[in-house]
Amino acid sequence: MSNKIGRISATEKNPTSNDEFIFWLGDEAEIKPFDIIKAENNIGKKKSISYAIVKEIYHQTDSAGHLSNYISSDFGDIDCEPMTKHIGVTYATASVISNTKDVYMPLKDNVPVYFAEKDEVKEALGLNEIKNPIPAGFIEGTNNISVPIALNKEFLIGPEGAHLNISGISGLATKTSYAMFLLQAIQQKTNDTAIIILNVKGADLLRLDQENPELTEQQVDAWKKSGLKCKPFDNVKYYYPYKSNCEMYCSNTSLEKESLEKQNSEKKSKNYIYTYKKHKVDLDLLFSNVDDPTYTMESIMNYIVESSDFYNLTWEEFKTKLGEYCKSGERGHKGDITVQSWRKFKRLINKSINSEIFQEAKSSNPSRNQCYLSDEIKQINGNDVLVVDIAKLEEQLQYLVFGDVLKSVYELKLGETDREEGNIPRQIIIFVDELNKYAGSSAPKSSPILKYLLEITERGRSEGIILFSAEQFKSDIHDRIKGNCSTHVYGRTNAIEVSKPDYRYIPKVYSNMMTRLVKGELILQHSIFGTPLKISFPYPSYNQKSDLLIEVGDEEDE
Repeated sequence: MSNKIGRISATEKNPTSNDEFIFWLGDEAEIKPFDIIKAENNIGKKKSISYAIVKEIYHQTDSAGHLSNYISSDFGDIDCEPMTKHIGVTYATASVISNTKDVYMPLKDNVPVYFAEKDEVKEALGLNEIKNPIPAGFIEGTNNISVPIALNKEFLIGPEGAHLNISGISGLATKTSYAMFLLQAIQQKTNDTAIIILNVKGADLLRLDQENPELTEQQVDAWKKSGLKCKPFDNVKYYYPYKSNCEMYCSNTSLEKESLEKQNSEKKSKNYIYTYKKHKVDLDLLFSNVDDPTYTMESIMNYIVESSDFYNLTWEEFKTKLGEYCKSGERGHKGDITVQSWRKFKRLINKSINSEIFQEAKSSNPSRNQCYLSDEIKQINGNDVLVVDIAKLEEQLQYLVFGDVLKSVYELKLGETDREEGNIPRQIIIFVDELNKYAGSSAPKSSPILKYLLEITERGRSEGIILFSAEQFKSDIHDRIKGNCSTHVYGRTNAIEVSKPDYRYIPKVYSNMMTRLVKGELILQHSIFGTPLKISFPYPSYNQKSDLLIEVGDEEDE
């Protein structure tokens, strides 16, 4: 063996165990947390190799205390050589992650410790045994090795496990870039998975089909080492909120005119609208962030859906009809609902239904390029990528569109369309940033979007509905949603966040490192790995237009 770095140290107070051990380092040895190391575990006739991951690193001397060190330096002369040279040792703790022959007896004292080589890292993590690997980045070792890692498809997008959550502070956590890398890997490695992406800010995700002209040869090579082609997404379609008074093909978006013209000429973009006749039943989605402890809003919605008074209207007629129910008298108490409740409902409606996405009917004018988003989603095919832009919509309307996406996917997968089951994508992944807005720990229990998200994360994998999500602070997310994710990714965060209960099962040294991660570094937890891993990943292969993103500010990668 080569790359010897130290030896096992088993003492009276710190014995080795089947899970953990301490080893001292040679004077010239350099290691860091997350390095994977190895040692021979020779028990009886079973000669095997134990692999472990480095946790904490210490340096200890025979000095009685800091005062002794101060005195030995001529009572605090920082320029003098110490009169007494202390004996010192650098040592580290490591957690056992696997053994080549399933031997988990404690390692014995003085056994040599080595860096694991590239093939041995793969063996330690079980990467060679993954049947359906999805590339997920690289492990970079102190011994100058770079090991491509992969996630088990069955545990990433089902059916064994599913759902991914990425957390980290704005700008430095590279959450969106990593999500796009994984989705690109999924598109290249599968042919039965469809992807729906919510663009929630700027034009971040509105050029997924364009090549990145700024990639260096080294960055392209990183994609090849991952086992992937360095290319933009295939089969991408874009959906924008309809806007009548604009020059850019009636799309309410921050995307530059040049790209929008290209998408339109290639028939890759449409403008979605909402009509009363088709979307009356979806109005409850507008109130997803409205606390309704007595379910008054829900009662009004049920009444509107079932009452003949509200049948076959236009949006303006609907508002007028609501005004009649807000008048004092017998009519205002229809459905045993008070006038005050109707008035509250009308205020919320008037505040929300003031956008041009609310149209009386779908126009046949090709220049308006109008569509119903739900119909488009229900025609999605395997390997399709649908990008739904909601960045320039008001918050209440973002709830409506996101809820419409969730509802449409659910209806498609539950067979509520005319499509044959064999023609429906086996898995549909929905990616949304700023998950805390829709599924925060303080979200109203009556929120219809929260109900959809809970249903997806708790039972969606059996139906092939997968949630990929991102947010700044994991502690803000509903417990049942993050608890059902089989894959967790952590970018840089702050000390207050890592002190929250969500990080209690992550070794302290790793959670502390989350406050020091640089852009492009992430910590990954996946069901098949017995330990968190620090990873890096290739630079985005699609056009991010960094010169435009600078104008957006720190939100570019939130």
